[in-house]
Amino acid sequence: MSSSASTIADEVARRRTFAIISHPDAGKSTMTEALALHARVINEAGAIHGKAGRKSTVSDWMEMEKARGISVSSTALQFNYTPSGAAEGDEPAVINLVDTPGHADFSEDTYRVLTAVDAAVMLIDAAKGLEPQTLKLFQVCRHRGIPVITVINKWDRPGRTPLELLDEISERIGLTPTPLFWPVGIAGDFRGLRDVRKDEYVHFTRTAGGAKIAPEEHLSTDDALDREGDVWAEAVEETELMTEMGQGHDQEMFLAGQTSPVIFTSAILNFGVRQLLEALVELAPAPHARAAVDESEREVTDPFSAVVFKVQAGMDAAHRDRLAFMRIVSGEFERGMVVQHAQTGKPFATKYAMTVVGRDRETVETAYPGDVVGLVNANALAPGDTLYDGAKVQFPPIPSFAPEHFAVVRADSAGKYKQFRKGIEQLGTEGVVQLLRNDVRGDASPVMAAVGPMQFEVVVARMKTEFNVAAQVEHLGYSVARRTDAASADELNRQRGVEVFERTDGALLALFSDKWRLQYIEKEHPDLTLEPLVAAAD
Repeated sequence: MSSSASTIADEVARRRTFAIISHPDAGKSTMTEALALHARVINEAGAIHGKAGRKSTVSDWMEMEKARGISVSSTALQFNYTPSGAAEGDEPAVINLVDTPGHADFSEDTYRVLTAVDAAVMLIDAAKGLEPQTLKLFQVCRHRGIPVITVINKWDRPGRTPLELLDEISERIGLTPTPLFWPVGIAGDFRGLRDVRKDEYVHFTRTAGGAKIAPEEHLSTDDALDREGDVWAEAVEETELMTEMGQGHDQEMFLAGQTSPVIFTSAILNFGVRQLLEALVELAPAPHARAAVDESEREVTDPFSAVVFKVQAGMDAAHRDRLAFMRIVSGEFERGMVVQHAQTGKPFATKYAMTVVGRDRETVETAYPGDVVGLVNANALAPGDTLYDGAKVQFPPIPSFAPEHFAVVRADSAGKYKQFRKGIEQLGTEGVVQLLRNDVRGDASPVMAAVGPMQFEVVVARMKTEFNVAAQVEHLGYSVARRTDAASADELNRQRGVEVFERTDGALLALFSDKWRLQYIEKEHPDLTLEPLVAAAD
């Protein structure tokens, strides 16, 4: 029996759903592990490039991820966390951490994840500062109105000065940084943090290999000065300077996307991780109403609705199943309920519902707005689809990015054609690549379109491991795509350096050898339909 609106509202108030966005190698997977460690979800943290005997991170499941030390697919981790200042009997917060790919070639997958969260943690390498991928993802957050908490990570290693890093954030992305926790000790000599709002010193003690939670000691300002001397005095001076400049935390400005609370951490040592968790619980917004296609608002206490943001197969070789990850938007989800699929108008049974972290999965009986649930064997679902109960609702689709890399994929053996077709169609539905076809090339040689070339490597690897099909990729000499229509297709196909394809969603795409060829055709044939697609940096 479904819960009352007040029960749903109480459950929603406890939830914080966020993603970590970063440039590759900023420590995102390590931070995910560190957060899980502090919430007591795991007993010991592991890092891919850590010391001998340390394990790969729990959120990475694909062999390619483990070998390269990157995340190329998103996953979701849910855990309870009780802040240190909670009163006895208080319900713990429910944290939904939606992991994102750690490589720029998979920015489209990251964009899908950002449609499913209410806040983001922007992870910045202390030595490198803002990097291109971080800038792109921040722009997505700004476009979607997602508030951002900034984390300067790897403070245990040599890097830039705190003020220099914060100046860069302010100048390059127009976001005012407001420090919550300031480092005591320069980059490479991370002793602890000054809690700016409480005006106290949090001193950390290292553990062996950073595998355990770092013990904390809380000291008054006088005791901190006695212990750290000029290093503490410098931290106080810098934070007071920023406060005088109006860079203190303001919750309304944070939620409006004008400011960003800042925390300095070392995920690999577990320094500052608890402070990040507690800032998320205190400051990040709870799930809220979402606009539908018809511009109406679906309130969190309305009947059940959800958005599919990720489809993934091959996560469990033993089961060979296909999981659709949905973000609950409104109402209560109960396993087994029959809901409606907005895109087809058909009913959809939710008998098999899971939470999934890496290869580990647990059955979900109930879930509330903000939660992420994996639906097993969801062959009819695709990213951007809406599921609902009660009055019909449909949420806006998730745009596809403008691809910049194109390649033909073929099976090595003609005898594996059936498996080849099945695998390619499945990976296309998941959104690993966009699939393009035309009559000239035929179904045996579909064209893959991608934001980055590593997506092609994932296709080849998964075709081999999941479908036992060895495939070859032949890169094509196209670099620009534009949306066109049937009336323009014949003329475009007659042009040199142009080829028209149909994407699996029915859209017609014209591929051009380069931007100069596109500009020439636009000039010579202004009547043709050539519309830009969504770019990865938009």
